[in-house]
Amino acid sequence: MTALGFLYPGHSAEDDYPRIEQLLGSDIRLDLIHTDIGEDAHRVDALREMGSAERLAAGVEGLRLAGAETVVWACTSGGFVHGWEGAQEQVRTLARLAGMPASSTSFAFVHAARELGVRRVAVGATYPQDVAGLFADFLRAGGLEVTGTRSSGIATAAEVGTWEQQDVLALARAADASDAEAVLLPDTALHTAAHLGLLEKALAKPVLTANQVTVWEGLRLADRRVNAPVLGALFTREPLVQA
Repeated sequence: MTALGFLYPGHSAEDDYPRIEQLLGSDIRLDLIHTDIGEDAHRVDALREMGSAERLAAGVEGLRLAGAETVVWACTSGGFVHGWEGAQEQVRTLARLAGMPASSTSFAFVHAARELGVRRVAVGATYPQDVAGLFADFLRAGGLEVTGTRSSGIATAAEVGTWEQQDVLALARAADASDAEAVLLPDTALHTAAHLGLLEKALAKPVLTANQVTVWEGLRLADRRVNAPVLGALFTREPLVQA
């Protein structure tokens, strides 16, 4: 059994995690601890506070008690708003607090794009334009080329959590561009685990979504590879590890 730990802010799309655990069909356990979201606002100051060391530290003990082997901060905006260097420091602090390998969803997007061998990406963000722009800056700092950014201007994670399949598909289609090798949907408050097959079929290219890449990042930290095509192209890479 490989036990992966996740710190997830508040309550929006956390049900993606048991769904993904089931779809992995392997000896993988996903342990999720909720952290205090503070003010639910897609605003830079609120997002910085949400990802503070104090808030992350409060959830670490629960993951240790659960027997998690790795930990990922499952919040994209709560990472990239600190910038590339700041997000690295956030992850280093998390690893020190948890006593285990650590990462965040922001870095998971960069690592997942590299895994797929794609460099040019389009972004479909639920966030306001200024926050979406910070994610694009983060991706560029990670060596990716952002062909375009589509912003939905949603102010809260709670509202994003109510989006249904047709809303997610509309965002992905609006963000897509002919020169983009993949489309990225960077919000862990967005339900996407059930829609990955539809999204990739509709766009005819890889689609990377926040909760999907977060789980993949936990597996990467644990040096595991699981073949689960229902979770998108990201989960069809060699070598295959099956239970």
